[in-house]
Amino acid sequence: MTTIAILQTQSRDAYPALMAGLEAQYGREGSVEIACQFLDAECADFHWQSRMMERRLGRYEGAFDDVEEGDFELERVAILGVLKGAWFVATCIVDGDGAVHDMVGLRLVNGESQAQEALRTMI
Repeated sequence: MTTIAILQTQSRDAYPALMAGLEAQYGREGSVEIACQFLDAECADFHWQSRMMERRLGRYEGAFDDVEEGDFELERVAILGVLKGAWFVATCIVDGDGAVHDMVGLRLVNGESQAQEALRTMI
């Protein structure tokens, strides 16, 4: 049986909060360019924060050079959300504390129903 967790019914789009903070600090001009740099540098984090639904896919068997075997376990989590007004699905690599370490397979989709169908079929 597959369990899908709905985190909240309203959008958790992290982009408006990012823009508001940048505009308050730097003004309207240049804020979009700075926001794009933030999004590029922290892509996985912004998508993880903007997720509205998630589905556990199981243990992640990848390797990290700086972590010894058994230090902590990572899990694959399929997510669905909206960022910058665009619906997406992706697979995130998450630790036991819920911190995202990486994102793979990001896919933009046309609307909520297509996103939900994509989330249900992710393996």
